[in-house]
Amino acid sequence: MFTDRRIERHQLPYFLRVFNSITDKPVGFIGNASDDGLMLICPLPMMVGAAFDLRLKIPASEGVLQVIDLRACCLWCHEDATPHHYDAGFEVQRAPPEYGQLVSALHQYFSFYPVPTSA
Repeated sequence: MFTDRRIERHQLPYFLRVFNSITDKPVGFIGNASDDGLMLICPLPMMVGAAFDLRLKIPASEGVLQVIDLRACCLWCHEDATPHHYDAGFEVQRAPPEYGQLVSALHQYFSFYPVPTSA
């Protein structure tokens, strides 16, 4: 039976935490993200219709964090399948180019592309 892991497992909630950019307090973590929106998984319900100033702290090289501040409006919120957690959908209203780069990097990292074959 195979018991050794060949690919390092990353704990995404640790890397993809989201903070209130004004208070720097944790809000939740990214469940998914696109150029126009994101879903957060939060310990508390989010107020639907409210705009939030959010901060992403993305690990960069040599232990440095890249900070991405954005403004997003909560469109919906409901209880998650995990007890004491809520899923909240946000429409991104204002974000720097770095946010788009993060979305592209996440899409590439989590996508499976066919391996080119030689003819």
